[in-house]
Amino acid sequence: MSDDEADSELLELLRKSLGLGGGRTTSVPAETKVLESARYIFDNAIDVALDPSSTREAAETIWRLMREKGYSTKTWSEHELHPKSKDERTVDFIFTMDLLNFSFWSDESDESKRFAVEYRGKRWTGYWSLVAALQRALDEEIPITTPDFWLNEDECTDDLLRHVFRSATDEQIPLFEERVRCLREAGKVLDEKFDGSFINCIYDANQSAAALVNLLAENFPCFRDEASFDGRRVRFYKRAQILVADLWACFEGQSYGEFHDIDKITMFADYRIPQMLHQLGCLLYSPRLESHIRRLEPIPSGSTWELELRGVSIWCIELIRQEIERRYPESRKKRDAPTKKVNGRTDEMEMEEEETNGTATVPSLDFGVNAILIDFFLYDRVKQLEQEGREMIPHHRTRSIWY
Repeated sequence: MSDDEADSELLELLRKSLGLGGGRTTSVPAETKVLESARYIFDNAIDVALDPSSTREAAETIWRLMREKGYSTKTWSEHELHPKSKDERTVDFIFTMDLLNFSFWSDESDESKRFAVEYRGKRWTGYWSLVAALQRALDEEIPITTPDFWLNEDECTDDLLRHVFRSATDEQIPLFEERVRCLREAGKVLDEKFDGSFINCIYDANQSAAALVNLLAENFPCFRDEASFDGRRVRFYKRAQILVADLWACFEGQSYGEFHDIDKITMFADYRIPQMLHQLGCLLYSPRLESHIRRLEPIPSGSTWELELRGVSIWCIELIRQEIERRYPESRKKRDAPTKKVNGRTDEMEMEEEETNGTATVPSLDFGVNAILIDFFLYDRVKQLEQEGREMIPHHRTRSIWY
């Protein structure tokens, strides 16, 4: 049997062991195998490597800054574009958001000409352009976050969807046809398998983050972020994992965001984290790859270079997390102290300084450090450096629906 063929009985056994199967209980904890895939890629990578010393130094710096900034899930909804309610409508919004949360980068050198969405008197780019477009559509009474609507092609026409994602510039949203395909495909899967509601997927996962990721990857082809590397099937599941993380952050680990194994979620392998890890000296590129990235030349989705960039980044964040826990045992504990905010996986994050009687305080984390919070921190950090005009390697250029 070839690497890509599958035996139906074996698949059923694997589904049970991974915690899948319509809510059936299993004594075996679910595993996404994303971290295992990342370790395999790291062990066999040729053009991407890690610097152990810089990785240890990065762990020290990241932990110190995370404590100073009080990184937390508590105020995910405080950003003006994120939903404020904590109900089923919010779950639908997050599902739609992460169903379409991919590929916003532009080849346009003039930032003013890049795809952007005008909403509430502001112009939004990147991830926020998607959130703004969804909120704008809801304000216009277009039920863009309703799966049944996606299936009604008489009402939810391609022209209407072009209106939903209309740009304030001449550049339109990248991969528009692929986004429409994701909506219609997901609506069909929900209708046929989950009674039309993503909430039933959450129920079927039995409060397991890993099981929900696996359920998404198995049932929704547009979440099946997998590839073949060095003769082995590897998993990344970026958008499936960030969907779980957004639920966790939005609902602060409660209600629809309650997962007993949230720490099984890895970092979200995309463009920006490899860029930041390279800036920190953790990620090392071969001269040929580095030159390719600096020339802004495209790297095909599923190519060896792309898989090494994503896989080694995941493993690097895991080593950083392990180093933080080794040096600071308190990082493993859940806390109840006041915290500041983290806005999920976003392009920007407001960081305010808390003061008591004129003296700055150092808040603590309300959750033990995990890959999610480290990813959030590094993503916001690289965007901050970019806004400050700091010189660094460009992010790699890969156009795909996976990130």
